[in-house]
Amino acid sequence: MKKSIKLALSASLLLGATSVLATNGSTLIGVGAKARAMGGATIGIGHGAESALSNPALITKMKKNHEISFGGTVFMPSVSVDNTLYNTSTTPPTPFNESVDSTADLFVIPTVSIANKVNDNFFWGIGIWGTAGMGVDYRDAKSITNAGTTMQMVTNVQIMQFGLPLAYTTNNFSIAITPILQYGALDINYEYPGNPNPSAPAAGTNFGTGVGQDLKMGVNVGIAYEISNLTIGAVYKSQIDMDYGNVMSKTISPFTQSGYTNEKLSTPAEIGVGVSYTMDQHTVAVDYKIIQWEDAKGYQDFNWANQSSMALGYQYSTKGWAARLGYNYSASPVEDQKPTFGTTGAETNPPNSSGISDGTANTFNLLGFPGIIESHVSIGGTYEIDDTTSIDATYVLSLENTEKFKNFAGANIETSHSQNAVTLQLNYAF
Repeated sequence: MKKSIKLALSASLLLGATSVLATNGSTLIGVGAKARAMGGATIGIGHGAESALSNPALITKMKKNHEISFGGTVFMPSVSVDNTLYNTSTTPPTPFNESVDSTADLFVIPTVSIANKVNDNFFWGIGIWGTAGMGVDYRDAKSITNAGTTMQMVTNVQIMQFGLPLAYTTNNFSIAITPILQYGALDINYEYPGNPNPSAPAAGTNFGTGVGQDLKMGVNVGIAYEISNLTIGAVYKSQIDMDYGNVMSKTISPFTQSGYTNEKLSTPAEIGVGVSYTMDQHTVAVDYKIIQWEDAKGYQDFNWANQSSMALGYQYSTKGWAARLGYNYSASPVEDQKPTFGTTGAETNPPNSSGISDGTANTFNLLGFPGIIESHVSIGGTYEIDDTTSIDATYVLSLENTEKFKNFAGANIETSHSQNAVTLQLNYAF
């Protein structure tokens, strides 16, 4: 067991060097190979030690006294942006356009889950999971002073959670709590385009303070009840307010007239329910959850909308192997703020209470934080090597979604985003 904990800590250090472009906004559709293969359906179906984060009440469904799962997901996102700005030194201002692909296109994120049965009623576990992230890299694009429109923007959000699930079960009812210690890192860097705020520095001025980091506590609570072949579950995940020093204020303020003072970028609260039904070798699982971006600090300033996420998964299992299929859908939380502009090119609608205009929100959302993926399809399976060891493999395709909004200059910004992801996981149960 000590060796397993050391392995988990090693995985956390590896995550510190990664970034991902995730799925439901900036959160993964599921953590672990089994969950991801079923489209993220996790709340009403037990996935062994994997369930420690998604619904800790279901670690009580593991088949042996101890289970260790560790693996990783390789993300291959594809993000491209087509943006138009104006040269304000000419009369009238002349447009210039650039279409660029983000070079942030390959990342690895590890997971480690451990669960133990103390007796027929009590279970506990430990785990480290990469749960969310987002980032783009346009530093190789043209500079603003050379008619570039991406502002050479580089963004990077990383979220990792360390948890200790504690579960109690009796009479087919289970309840559990997972205290969470969350590590987060945020970096925003770009060159100023010159015209959103006339009192700001000249075009081409670089803004960025380096990586901000924070540790904060949260909690996941889960329940589950089994009736014959039907399992019903529910889960609540608390909002975790991460404070990244002066990263937010120093990089957002140049786009506002009165400055930007918020330093927090919250992991949003989630509430969800799930159900699964097993008949012979077939299992169907459905999850529904709400991700509360509208209350999450930082995201609410850029007008992210709450997401209703639906996951549907199917599993066929037999002695020695299992096959899984899944689908996940959630409308993009990044919505067009529909800015309006006067004859001078300035926005006519007032900024929100944080000082951020609709055009600025559109620009940062589509250029730096394009969490616009909506649909995912997945396939995976398990192969049992022997009585104690098995291996999982999953492939997830996040279908391309394209959004076109008006940027701070009153011109079009259009972003397309798709993903391929492969997850491999080794399980040891005894």
